[in-house]
Amino acid sequence: MLKTFTRIVFLGLVFSYSLSAAPGDESKYDNIKNTKVSIILKEVSIEQAFQLIEKNTAFRFAFDEKDIDPSLRISNSDKNIPLSELLLKISEKSQLKFKQINNTINVYKNSSSEGLANESIRHFKVGGQILNEEDGTPLAGVSIRVSGSNIGIISDLEGDFELTIPGQSARLLISYVGFETIKVDVAPSMTNLRVGMKTDLKSLNDVVVVGTRFNPRSVLDSPVPIDNISSQELEATGQLTLDQMINFKMQSFNASQQTISDATAHFNPADLRGLGPSRTLVLINGKRKNPSALVYINDTPGKGEVGVDMQSIPIGAVERVEILRDGASAQYGSDAIAGVINIILKEDTEITSINAFSGITTKGDGLHYGLSANTGFELPQDGFLNITTSFKEQEYTNRAGSPGKDEFLNDENFEDWVAENPDLGMIVGQPDMSTFDVFYNADIPINDNSELYSFGGITLRKGSSFALYRTPYWVPDPDNIFHKDDEVYNGFHPTFETDIKDHTLGFGVRSKIRDWAVDISAVSGANTVDYHIGQTMNPALGRQSPTRFEAGGYEFQNFVSNVDLFKRVGDFNIGFGSEFRTERFQAFAGEPASYEGNGAISFPGIRPTDEVNENRYNVGVYTDLEYDNEVILIGGAARFENYDDFGKNFTWKINSRYRPFGDLIAIRASASTGFRAPSLHQIYLSNVQTLVSDGTISNQGTFSNHSPVIRELEVPNLTQENSLNLSVGTAIQPISKLEVTLDYYDIRVNNRILFTNEIGSDGDPNTFTALEDTLSSYEVTSLKFFINAADTRTKGIDAVATYRDILLGNGMLDISFAANLNSTSIVSAIRTPDPIAASGNEIFNRKEQARIISARPASKLLLGMDYGLGKFSAGLRFTRFGEVTWKHAEDPGKDQTFSAKLITDLNMEYRLSHTATFGLSINNIFNVYPDEVDSKGDPITNLGGRFKYAWEVNQFGYLGTTVSARLNLRF
Repeated sequence: MLKTFTRIVFLGLVFSYSLSAAPGDESKYDNIKNTKVSIILKEVSIEQAFQLIEKNTAFRFAFDEKDIDPSLRISNSDKNIPLSELLLKISEKSQLKFKQINNTINVYKNSSSEGLANESIRHFKVGGQILNEEDGTPLAGVSIRVSGSNIGIISDLEGDFELTIPGQSARLLISYVGFETIKVDVAPSMTNLRVGMKTDLKSLNDVVVVGTRFNPRSVLDSPVPIDNISSQELEATGQLTLDQMINFKMQSFNASQQTISDATAHFNPADLRGLGPSRTLVLINGKRKNPSALVYINDTPGKGEVGVDMQSIPIGAVERVEILRDGASAQYGSDAIAGVINIILKEDTEITSINAFSGITTKGDGLHYGLSANTGFELPQDGFLNITTSFKEQEYTNRAGSPGKDEFLNDENFEDWVAENPDLGMIVGQPDMSTFDVFYNADIPINDNSELYSFGGITLRKGSSFALYRTPYWVPDPDNIFHKDDEVYNGFHPTFETDIKDHTLGFGVRSKIRDWAVDISAVSGANTVDYHIGQTMNPALGRQSPTRFEAGGYEFQNFVSNVDLFKRVGDFNIGFGSEFRTERFQAFAGEPASYEGNGAISFPGIRPTDEVNENRYNVGVYTDLEYDNEVILIGGAARFENYDDFGKNFTWKINSRYRPFGDLIAIRASASTGFRAPSLHQIYLSNVQTLVSDGTISNQGTFSNHSPVIRELEVPNLTQENSLNLSVGTAIQPISKLEVTLDYYDIRVNNRILFTNEIGSDGDPNTFTALEDTLSSYEVTSLKFFINAADTRTKGIDAVATYRDILLGNGMLDISFAANLNSTSIVSAIRTPDPIAASGNEIFNRKEQARIISARPASKLLLGMDYGLGKFSAGLRFTRFGEVTWKHAEDPGKDQTFSAKLITDLNMEYRLSHTATFGLSINNIFNVYPDEVDSKGDPITNLGGRFKYAWEVNQFGYLGTTVSARLNLRF
């Protein structure tokens, strides 16, 4: 009841504000007669009274100090009176007069002639026209605001504006999406300004810093494919988290909501070019971001991988996202095989932004709502401090199947229960999630040649998802944990709950020393996830079993320090530097009740024998050389790394770009080697999980790479993956507003680290092998482990085209198109250790192979159209997710290919005033869902109908249509 009431209040506040906000008319301000104040004044000066009124209202006073008698004292004991009455009291004692203009109260002496004479001094008008500097066309909808006040207006269709400003001078802040913000100092003599606005290359996907250690380059000038996506474009997708925003904006990025997959459902694996989360490097402000504490070991895309927790980065703190679609290990080190994602934080100091949002699916579930705020402060010497904080709530959804019978488990004698519960009690969908975060970005110059910088943030997230429902005919309750003797037992529904904490803290100094640009930095980061298992029991404890368990958790920490030096000599850029990195991975045991016996049902707690506290360090040095005479660019980089656990690695990269006709066309190519160090998670992880194995649901054990059991099976020590990246492409700009890029890539990954399928008994009751002895001693039905066991090849094409500023009626239209065609194949035999091969077992069956070959869409197409007309803007986007294929572990006849689907999203915004904008998003307008699972006679495939949609291969989730509203305030 309380949660429902909170929803209604929150949605009501947003809706009522959107109805009451003034639609852009400068004259509609609060009136002093309608504004009530509760200010107790006790013998205060007039100036002090003004200050107290300003603190408690939206008004500001404009006055000449010579008009104020400092000896006068004002008192007031009345509460909740109109501001006009309080001012009248002040006027009666001081002989001052007050006149309201907008949100400014003009103060002058009680002399009509003097007041009128001084009126023009205390206020002046500024007007003019805002133009596009490139072609001289008027710009409508431009925000013109007086710095440090709430006074502002929006330019009309002809670009014209007029403002009345208190005082004798002011600074105007002129801003518009896609253009550089302008600061203009104005005085009474400036009555007919003509302001030309320059295109902001950063906000229009042009200038980037990722992929080069030298001067920032435009997307078309780069020798490798790069995308630059502004925060406005990301938010316009209507998605809730940063990973999903990128997913619906970027053609070669994939991320989808997981379900019934323990902690994986609270993180969601994300990757570039279908190469897995481990092979995409994520940076914040150009510095390495720590991976999460979780290794994805459930049956989802990205199984066996470790990635960065993209949901820990709030969109409110992000200025833009740069994506390098090319191998970059020689520049950045381990993990940069598929590419690099660089998240640039905001630097703005002039604007405070508050964003309230809420939404729900058309099925009435999945309610989400939240609030974010961003503000900035000017620091000495033109420095800045930008701060963001936000919270959001997300409720679960349910898209479970409703089979009306249980083909997976024997429901004999429970037909009545199944009839009453045709969905078998299941809840399948996104989890409940609560998120709170605070981020900052700061820079302060020391002198003309040096500056200190710092950035960081902390994110706290709580999640709750559901495991498989334990029906009364599956798990009995002889100890009356979930029912009394005189009650009918209906089973129970375990929950999997997480407490996730992620933080980043970075410091550095940039200096200019003898023509060398020097950057020295240190960044620490950590990700922690604690597990709680609810609404379940541990049968080994009998009647003493609790129903909630602390099941342990994981933590990953790293510390990265860098020294980078760059210099330009003529047409040459020279750079070199070093990196020192330490990493620590820890696993914490749960409470004894969570793991005693076979452990808590649905998720046995982490045992003390599986606790981990391991660390390592590595040192890397690199050099970077580039020649660029504007027509020809040739670059090269080399990097040497030394890890204290697996040893040394050397990588290189060469790239080039040729522009025979200036900006019209550029031909580019690159070749590089790369590597990925095995993560500490993959080396040391050891646990027991409840999963589907051998046709039933049972406990499976994951054994660490250092386990004696693994050594006996002749599984080698994990070592690095190595890659060879080749790419060739072109960038074309036939006219200034049209850009087209086309790139082909070929990526070979050798010694790829795989997470094996379950390896169990041979099924022969007359034999008892050493492997079966191991399984029995650990009370598991099968075991799994990590191993370098295969070579893969990924090939594909990326195409991007944008056409901007198309005049359509009185508005402007932008059109964008992007496409990715991608295929991955296994090009080597699976390298199975001899003892396992001799027993007839395989370590990477058809189902597991499909997870890296066909679990991600083979193609992805995006078409976007954005139209702006004055205060109104709208975006229509189409995203086509290509087909994916799930493969049966043994029988090709039971494979299923899920067809391509087209998702349509609509986003609309209306600027209510110069401070307020209301937005409405409808995602998946036509309520498109993936194909339903066809079990083809095998109940394991969909667990007896419990799953209506596939969970092991997932193109875009299965929320259906979602409607969201938001209100943004900028002042």
